[in-house]
Amino acid sequence: MSRRTFVTVGAGQTAAVAARNLRRHGFDGRIVLIGDEPHPPYQRPPLSKEFLAGTENEEGLWILPPKWLQDNDVEIITDTTVVRVDAAARAVEFSGGAGLQADSVLFATGGAPRRLPVDGPRPDLVHYLRTLDDAARLAPVLTPGRRLAIIGAGFIGLEIAATAAAAGVEVTVLEAVPVPLARVVGPAMGEAVCRLHRDNGVDIRAGVQLAGVRTAADGVVIDIAGAAAPLEADAVVVGIGIIPNTAVAAASGLWVDDGIVVDALGRTAVPGVFAAGDAARRYSPRAGRHLRLEHFDNASRQGVAVANAMLGREAPSDDPLWFWSDQYGRNIQFVGTASGTPVIRGNRDEFDFTGFYLENDTVCGAFAIDRGEDVTAARELLGRGVDAAALLDEDTDLWDLVYADEDEQVRA
Repeated sequence: MSRRTFVTVGAGQTAAVAARNLRRHGFDGRIVLIGDEPHPPYQRPPLSKEFLAGTENEEGLWILPPKWLQDNDVEIITDTTVVRVDAAARAVEFSGGAGLQADSVLFATGGAPRRLPVDGPRPDLVHYLRTLDDAARLAPVLTPGRRLAIIGAGFIGLEIAATAAAAGVEVTVLEAVPVPLARVVGPAMGEAVCRLHRDNGVDIRAGVQLAGVRTAADGVVIDIAGAAAPLEADAVVVGIGIIPNTAVAAASGLWVDDGIVVDALGRTAVPGVFAAGDAARRYSPRAGRHLRLEHFDNASRQGVAVANAMLGREAPSDDPLWFWSDQYGRNIQFVGTASGTPVIRGNRDEFDFTGFYLENDTVCGAFAIDRGEDVTAARELLGRGVDAAALLDEDTDLWDLVYADEDEQVRA
């Protein structure tokens, strides 16, 4: 009897976690990860921070060390483009005409940066940050005295801003919405993050509209609608979100709608074909709808869930959104949703606080700076009614609120 073969289209975080968990759960067949980059699976979060700052090297980013790959008989094919998966024949087809057979296929194709049209003779001055090669190209730009413009004040843009400012770069961030991050963490917490950046010398200009971006012989010129003069910089980073990589899925006949549509377990409508990570639009029983989430934690959790599904085990992951960011030596975390009005525990002026989002005293989410333990407790309080005064009281142990609620449920 031939060995069963599991193939991943994509070789990033989700694919690597799936491979680990397939072996962890006893799968002894062939596992092949196919990536279009020249590198084995690596962590993306450090790209905008430690790697860009020069405190982490390439080898420190590898998710699956060479010894683990050898010991666990997992194959990685790099620099290879998949053009289609013939679901009926279970054939994964490569751009060069070759391919391989697979019993099950996982689409873990991630996303690609949204791009801006930029005219001019120096396209090398325009940067995006999605891949290891992108980061390696941007790192030499971050030297003292250089002027860097960043278009987009999402977490990637702001992490790059923090890394660049710490390196002595003069940083200007341009954002279209009035308050950066407001859509994700609400306006009050978005303003707090902006203040952290401004206190560290970053010029954040929110609520601006671009009239055009062009390069010149020695720099970048950004025209801003209504501004008296353009913004000039030595280089620009564009960080305006990503687009899910769904072309191969569409060519394979899968249902695509702002991502590859899957059920709660990561299964597509085609038996034996799965999708997870940034490219997947998964059904969330918690939300009651399909969601596509772009973050390391989601990629990892869905990698675990889809590995179980590939083995016929139903172990869905539908945890609330949680993410973190490190900026200026401070740890920022968020969990849940930014619904309702945040109440503040701690000292917002000193960037040592947690904002709990409440709706009718029910905890919907939490945003914290340098209070990771608060966020851990907040995860357990999501959906529970609490006394807002107790949340605000620094003498109250948040875990007492967690366990008090559980004790009440037991007594009931």
